[in-house]
Amino acid sequence: MFSFKEYSQEILTTIILLIALAALRVIVAQLVRRYASTSHLLEHRTNLVIKYIHILMNILVTISLIIIWGVDTKDIFITISSIATVIGVAMFAQWSILSNVTSGMILFFSFPFRIGDTIKIHDKDFPIEAEIEDISAFHVNLRTKEGEKIIYPNNLLLQKGISITPSVYDDKEFFD
Repeated sequence: MFSFKEYSQEILTTIILLIALAALRVIVAQLVRRYASTSHLLEHRTNLVIKYIHILMNILVTISLIIIWGVDTKDIFITISSIATVIGVAMFAQWSILSNVTSGMILFFSFPFRIGDTIKIHDKDFPIEAEIEDISAFHVNLRTKEGEKIIYPNNLLLQKGISITPSVYDDKEFFD
């Protein structure tokens, strides 16, 4: 039979951990939003980063709860290694998607270009000069001068050389 007295320490620790998780989620979301507003980043990109951070925090809290409730360490490692194996095989099959998401995160934080910038992608076989219309987790939407819409994967943007064509405003600042 379940006794609250017997598990009072685990219950109290679980409650504290869940309260800490809720507080951390709010604090982290505010910090990321503050960074995004000072960097003039788009809201949907900011929400995507917050979502990724929340997923990581939830995984860490789940692992912590497993430890708090005294699940045998051998069982935890067997379960985690089994899950990691399945995820690893699935991710190997989907490496392109994972690569694009990772590249999207790198583009979010390093942010070498912005929506509205005109860029030249230095690709030997298929050079592109276009304006950036949108940057998402998987790809960048580009529009050429001819009006052609190009969806370009984030991971290729990090692999290719890129020139950002300065606008008239940028030239004025550069020479002043």
